[in-house]
Amino acid sequence: MDIPYTVEARPDTGLYNAKLGIWLFLASEVMLFGGLFSSYILERVGADAGTWPHGWLNVPLGTLNTAILSLSAITTLMAWVACKTRNYGQFKLFHALTLACAIAFLGVKGYEYHDKFMHYEVQLKDGRIVDGHLIESKPDHIVIHGRYVQSHAELMQAAPAAQLSEIELKTGEIASMDNYGPWHNTYLAMYFTLTGLHALHILGGAIVIGYLWSFGSKMWYTDHQRFTNRIEVSGLFWHFVDLVWIFLFPVLYLT
Repeated sequence: MDIPYTVEARPDTGLYNAKLGIWLFLASEVMLFGGLFSSYILERVGADAGTWPHGWLNVPLGTLNTAILSLSAITTLMAWVACKTRNYGQFKLFHALTLACAIAFLGVKGYEYHDKFMHYEVQLKDGRIVDGHLIESKPDHIVIHGRYVQSHAELMQAAPAAQLSEIELKTGEIASMDNYGPWHNTYLAMYFTLTGLHALHILGGAIVIGYLWSFGSKMWYTDHQRFTNRIEVSGLFWHFVDLVWIFLFPVLYLT
């Protein structure tokens, strides 16, 4: 059975099937991320003074990831242009660069996640709090690279590196310790939800791009126009993922 409008545009919409489908899908994605962004903003503006974290995220790494995704937006566009001009070598190059950018982005995000899981808030039995990164854990003691604080309010503002030092704590001194995972507080729950969902979209897009670059590129020779349409559709998804990060970066990292 021949499915109509897989290459040529539909007369009612002016779009071929896949392009119409991706636009409908992206509309649902806007509602998904819109709801999450709204939840974060309402939590943020409704927080009492001194109860919302500041400086907990690595702005230089966030900036690096912004640059990586901005570059990938250019390379995925150039891959589509290469398809339109029937330049197979350029297509392979630009699509490979897009895939490399996706992997680099996920690598940086994985490093950031690891940093959060190694960051601990340690409650001591004398009422003090030690906050910092775990660098050694033994049965009788742990070593934290961090600082002492007197209250949770002090934790909301990240300390400069000059104020941090190595702190050795005996196991018997510790009442409890909890890392900065999504369970730690509302801010981190929202951070991991938003960036984790976005990272899953990056991963999904990278899988599609990798397929089109490798096995799927056989269609270049058998049905070139349909293959070009697939590159365009994957590019539309990728540009949406880039755009989401353009909003995530200032909302999470710069506020």
